[in-house]
Amino acid sequence: MNKTRHILSLSGGKDSTALALYMRDKVPEMEYVFCDTGKELPETYEYLARVEAFLGKKLIVLNDRAGFDHWLKVFDGYLPAPNMRWCTKLLKLKPFEAFVGDEPVISYIGLRADEDRTGLISGKPNLKTVFPFKEDGIDLEKVMGILEDSGIGLPPYWSWGRTNSGCSFCFFQKPYEWVKLLETHPDLFDNAPKYENLTTNPEKPSPGTRVCRFPN
Repeated sequence: MNKTRHILSLSGGKDSTALALYMRDKVPEMEYVFCDTGKELPETYEYLARVEAFLGKKLIVLNDRAGFDHWLKVFDGYLPAPNMRWCTKLLKLKPFEAFVGDEPVISYIGLRADEDRTGLISGKPNLKTVFPFKEDGIDLEKVMGILEDSGIGLPPYWSWGRTNSGCSFCFFQKPYEWVKLLETHPDLFDNAPKYENLTTNPEKPSPGTRVCRFPN
């Protein structure tokens, strides 16, 4: 029987980073992976490099190879949306499942005890998903404490107003975050509308489009 692997996925956000720090000495054989969309903020890559150095173990970078632009064409220009998160499924979950293979694996996810959500979880039969923060009662305050005590701190994009990791043009961004993206990374902001298909009637967008939500 194959030995069980232990894998923790890092997103470049505060919760998965705190979990990696929390589990470092508890599971020395842990494998740390990052599913790279190729569209992340520069600060995300900088932060992950710092985390990698602190963990003392090489971060395994996974990617879809085809990339976001390829899949956008496959979906006929339909951008990811809350009810159709093909970006997460194809650029993060699928590469992760390919890396896992068919060996028995325990996957560590950084959902906190004060969160009421599940996220997108793999259904592979050889993969067991665990939530150490939920099991140990680790909430947001304690996550912040883990990051502060380690010296790693919050991801650097927090300093200019972004609070979540992900693509620079992620649809989950708030209007305020778009404004701060414009101020901090005008090149990334200017590139984002290229992915949008605007319609002449915002009330009735045509199929396969999503109305642009960038601030004026």
